[in-house]
Amino acid sequence: MAARSNDAAVRIEGLGMVYPGGVRALAGIDLEVREGEFLAVLGLSGSGKSTLLRCINRLIKPTEGRVFIFGREATALRGAELRALRRQVAMIFQQFNLVKRHTVLANVLSGALGRSALLPSLALTFPAEEQQRALGCLDRVGLGDRAASRADALSGGQQQRVAIARALMQEPQLILADEPVASLDPALRHSVMRHIEVLNRDEGLTVLCSLHDIDLVARYATRLVALRDGRLVWDGTPAEFDRTTFKEIYGEEAEPASNTGL
Repeated sequence: MAARSNDAAVRIEGLGMVYPGGVRALAGIDLEVREGEFLAVLGLSGSGKSTLLRCINRLIKPTEGRVFIFGREATALRGAELRALRRQVAMIFQQFNLVKRHTVLANVLSGALGRSALLPSLALTFPAEEQQRALGCLDRVGLGDRAASRADALSGGQQQRVAIARALMQEPQLILADEPVASLDPALRHSVMRHIEVLNRDEGLTVLCSLHDIDLVARYATRLVALRDGRLVWDGTPAEFDRTTFKEIYGEEAEPASNTGL
């Protein structure tokens, strides 16, 4: 069982997930994430990274174990209580999850749905103060001049920055980022990661981010864990992550990129 701490943003105890058909995605995960950490989650495709993040946010209901978010047991909550807790947790997805036919501003405003009246929000009608807040979020990711553009008129990197602005609009305490740069060209990845880093460093938000690239982990994470076959197999700092550990996680045939320093 994971050690208990009063300053834990996330605490996971014995987490397991078995999908219909008997496919086990997670097994016996014990993990504690302290407030203010930037935790990177490494592992091969299929190792359980996305399932872990989705279980934390209850997008998937785990089959075993418990998840606590800021001291509240997320796995025990239902209905309005679960929705209230989710407002503290913003999700950034690999494929951006924007409504492409809507404007950039409308997509960012959707981050306020959890605190807005139902009928006006369904009609995309938000108070003036929420619209100003959304414009401010766009300014913070360098897209204040694209508020009126359709989301599908933006590049991939710009769309992911809109997703980050939407997360900011939610006013969360915890960011879950599921391979947020995997769909982007290498030249754009640092641009997006720097915006996520600002949320952690300047806003004080706790970040859990699944990643493949070791160089991104070394540059942005304060701590990293690794999954293999649904199990937690390594936990440490980027400085402690060496070539031997890389081989243990990714297999003896795997070779790190030359710029990783491993």
